[in-house]
Amino acid sequence: MRVLLVGGGGREHALALGLVSDPAVTALVAAPGNPGIAELAELRAVNATDPAAVAALAVETSADLVVIGPEAPLVAGVADAVRAKGIAVFGPSGAAAQLEGSKAFAKDVMTAAGVPTARAYVCTDEESTARALDEFGAPYVVKDDALAAGKGVVVTDDRSAALAHAADCGRVVVEEFLDGPEVSLFVVTDGEAALPLLPAQDFKRLGDGDTGPNTGGMGAYAPLAWISSGLVDDVMRDVVHPTLAEMRRRGTPFAGLLYVGLAITAAGPRVIEFNARFGDPETQVVLALLETPLGGLLHAAATGTLAEHPPLRWRDDSAVTVVLASQGYPAAPRTGDVITGADRPGIIHAGTARRASDGALLSAGGRVLCGTATGPDLASARDAAYALVDGVGLAGSQHRTDIAVAAIEDRITIPS
Repeated sequence: MRVLLVGGGGREHALALGLVSDPAVTALVAAPGNPGIAELAELRAVNATDPAAVAALAVETSADLVVIGPEAPLVAGVADAVRAKGIAVFGPSGAAAQLEGSKAFAKDVMTAAGVPTARAYVCTDEESTARALDEFGAPYVVKDDALAAGKGVVVTDDRSAALAHAADCGRVVVEEFLDGPEVSLFVVTDGEAALPLLPAQDFKRLGDGDTGPNTGGMGAYAPLAWISSGLVDDVMRDVVHPTLAEMRRRGTPFAGLLYVGLAITAAGPRVIEFNARFGDPETQVVLALLETPLGGLLHAAATGTLAEHPPLRWRDDSAVTVVLASQGYPAAPRTGDVITGADRPGIIHAGTARRASDGALLSAGGRVLCGTATGPDLASARDAAYALVDGVGLAGSQHRTDIAVAAIEDRITIPS
């Protein structure tokens, strides 16, 4: 099976690692890829959000399966263009990807499907935003309705800051705050059948102790020993299958990766958000523990044969990933700095590039790379992940030092 992987971040590097380890994958092409992915695949230049260009590349490379990593190409309709060429693609249609492309659309689907989630209002002006903020009270939750690369959400006790964020965005969803630890659940689906992957927890805030601004994610770990044994089954019953049924009812079936972001509240799990693709950096830890061949799993979802796929197999280990970000991230990330020590197994590239003159590895984004490691328990996996990050040289870099600490110390509590 020849696979074309679309994207060039840390999630795509993790997907590439999983795909090349599948004996059924005979060739991997990545577009545009990154220097880490270049060690695993042939790289091709492409505008990832141009449906016609990606579809043409899929034909040119004789792809049997196209895997679309990021959200922007999905919302742009890249999967539709590839499917129109008769090529299997893992990723929802542009219409179905609106589950991530529009927070208001996602809320509408959740309401219609009876999915447990936060009460919310869609607001387009200061007056309606102010009314919603006053009804829900602090902490204020304001979400950009459109794609914002994981940084469109503000959670704050400062009403003026919440209003300012809404004004910057234009159209927002204002929600009641959901109190409780967060869980990320990935679900592979062909629109009918659905297979949940291991739940993970990520860390959105920049600083230790969940301080500082929201980011695209500063680290993650799996599995989650502190969640109830029935949580995944409950979420599949109350969230995933009703959502998939509602999407089918609307004539826009969702096939691909449904990311369910959850808050575990005193009243049970509540949906914070849907995404239409693998999350980053949770993908790094979840796929590190997956024993089932990844290419075959994604191909089954892409071809409507997921119901026939055997049960998933998992390593009996733990995994931790720690993100190394550039100076100034997330507000004004500095790029162009030389990176050293990033050539070891376990280092996953996110925002890196090669200097044309001498091939030196340079920072090229906000989240530059991450150290991902497994171990027989969470503490050993964490130690190994931090050892990887500590061995990287990048001027002015920043990373959290508390990834997975609360879980290791059994300090995660669910409100009662």
